[in-house]
Amino acid sequence: MKDLDRKLKAYRISSGEYDRIQTLLGRPPRGIEWALFSALWSEHCSYKSSRVHLKNLFNKSPRVLMSFGENAGVVDLGRGEKVAFKMESHNHPSFIEPYEGAATGVGGILRDIFTMGAKPIALANYLCFGEPTAPRMASLVDGVVRGIGGYGNCVGVPTITGQTEFHESYNKNILVNAFALGLFREGEPILSAKAQGVGNLVVYVGAKTGKDGVHGASMASEAFDDDNSAKKPTIQKGDPFYEKLLIESCLEVMREKLVVAVQDMGAAGLTSSSFEMAARGEVGFNIHLDRVPLRDSSMTPEEILLSESQERMLLIVEPKNLAKLKTVFARWDLDAEAIGEVTKGPEVELFWQTESLCRLDPKVLVDEAPRYERPFYVWKNKNRVEESDVKKAVTPDIKKILTVMGDVRGNGRSWVFSQYDQRVGAKTAHDCRDSVGILRLPDTGRGLGMTLGCRPYLMRFDAKVGAIDSIAYPALELAAKGIETMAATDCLNYGNPEQPEIMSEFVATIEGMSAQCEALGAPIISGNVSFYNETMGENITSTPTTGLVGVCDSVEHLPKSHFVNKNSEVYLLSNVQMQISGLWSEVARSPTVGHGDIDVKSHARFVELTRKLVSEIRLEATRVVGKFGLGYALARMCEGRLGFAVDTAALRSSGIQSSDFFVEKLYQAILVVNSDHALKLRERFNELAGGAQAPIKLERLGTVVEDKFSLGDNLDCKVSEIQSAYQTSWEVLIAGLS
Repeated sequence: MKDLDRKLKAYRISSGEYDRIQTLLGRPPRGIEWALFSALWSEHCSYKSSRVHLKNLFNKSPRVLMSFGENAGVVDLGRGEKVAFKMESHNHPSFIEPYEGAATGVGGILRDIFTMGAKPIALANYLCFGEPTAPRMASLVDGVVRGIGGYGNCVGVPTITGQTEFHESYNKNILVNAFALGLFREGEPILSAKAQGVGNLVVYVGAKTGKDGVHGASMASEAFDDDNSAKKPTIQKGDPFYEKLLIESCLEVMREKLVVAVQDMGAAGLTSSSFEMAARGEVGFNIHLDRVPLRDSSMTPEEILLSESQERMLLIVEPKNLAKLKTVFARWDLDAEAIGEVTKGPEVELFWQTESLCRLDPKVLVDEAPRYERPFYVWKNKNRVEESDVKKAVTPDIKKILTVMGDVRGNGRSWVFSQYDQRVGAKTAHDCRDSVGILRLPDTGRGLGMTLGCRPYLMRFDAKVGAIDSIAYPALELAAKGIETMAATDCLNYGNPEQPEIMSEFVATIEGMSAQCEALGAPIISGNVSFYNETMGENITSTPTTGLVGVCDSVEHLPKSHFVNKNSEVYLLSNVQMQISGLWSEVARSPTVGHGDIDVKSHARFVELTRKLVSEIRLEATRVVGKFGLGYALARMCEGRLGFAVDTAALRSSGIQSSDFFVEKLYQAILVVNSDHALKLRERFNELAGGAQAPIKLERLGTVVEDKFSLGDNLDCKVSEIQSAYQTSWEVLIAGLS
């Protein structure tokens, strides 16, 4: 019995799961089967704690061509253009080995994209770090940012947007989420991961297999303890130059129609790619592990199966096309070896030289993995107070804005994104300096916009509100640039799902995100769940990261996110349903409180109205009001010598008070227009809003001025003070730390 206990611990299989395996097989697992069940029944691969809830996500739309079950989702943009995109986590590896963990996160998400047949054209990242004073945090930040830049820059795909957060809940478990998007031009094929064609060959392509990353999927499915250094051998090592070769060679053979199906060797390596492809296609495989190209000849069959060495793919190829395919990969100096064939099945049989190591129905590993219905409770609103109490929780003070602009929670992120190549490919119209990343589509000239969402402090306030906001806020950001949201992806980062509080937040997230997506008509087409982001019993803030993608007719005359011309008029477009003390309370280390709730349908109408206004009226600049409220958002728009001055008469007539510049209101957008177009803006707003949408307001705030920033009531400072505070570097933030 002790031997069994040791084996269960080594392979991270529970006693209940062991009993289930015995029932399915009619016997105990043998030999290499232990490793197969360990990998494919891990949380990371099987989604055993989340799958029962993920089916409730809104994912229906005529524009969706591929969705869950494939490597990435695919959306038809019309006019012959399609895009594939997805987001995934690389949290655990990045905490253990920040540079390689972050770099291979970029490499892995890129492979998910070109596996579909799309050429990668954009990257983004969502990062959550702990306090600058936390142990290792300075080196974690440095390693992760350098890893992202080191891989993405070399592989030749621009990083055009992102988000970086800091909070003590990430002190012992950082988040590194990678987003990638690829383009299909007219006539280019979409590839599936569904194996088919009895007698077709199973072909291994890419880099050789080494011992890096063995048991990586299982490692990513458990919490951290006090000895994380022991997990370093499970971290993969990437080579962006190999990845570039792999991208070009794979796209070439796909466009020459030499490939039937394709799968990235990601988590669990050859194990997941082979068994999942067979299960999807309802076929069998014969796999000869001794034919796998190796970097280390001493590797065992188990290590070969579980290795997560990077830059590798598994292809299904008709025998007649093998020679042509090998010629292409040889030209790119990459391996391409037939390691097996498709059989009628349903079993996958693994061979080592002449010995049969195991023979299993792939569905036992893929479809019969446990499905846990973890305990959770029905969500109820949290931290609500009267509207007057929200205003009491914030104190209007211009010095507070300057303070948070020099704080890690509110300062500029140029020290992050300046390390990324944002312009490679010559299609970038708006990069990381703006609130939305935008590319110029090569065939139609349309704008392809993308932005990431999730404000963790809202999740700490109320998980349902934070979940809705993770869709609502980035959708409004897109609309404020004239972009219609087409679809979304997600990366759901949570702590221990065995704790009812965490599972309750997860279920509330699914409900909130899905409701807002349905109201917007923007399906969630792909995603990832990362559980067990927990160290020594401490969970991270539940963080549902999102990536939203949309299109606009042109990249000409897109509004900036900062002031452009002196004397331009500044307006506030509002549909306020909630007011919260927000990040001001967290800075003051007091409880965040709020009043009201979000009506997802009302917000969807507001998003559409905003998009139409921006599309039809020549606006100079726009910005959605977010953390720290309206005053901070206006300060963020200061550029060069240009600042802002309120129109006190206009404020009196609209009833806006000093506290309204500091309370966070969901939702508002700042619109800046040349005085020649101001009347047209007001008239078009009145036509679009109408009496039925009376809660939506357009109010004049003031004027763009030089050298001064004024919110009235003695709330003023010099523009140079704002810029000096906002441009605080990471080196200053960590000054004095060892």
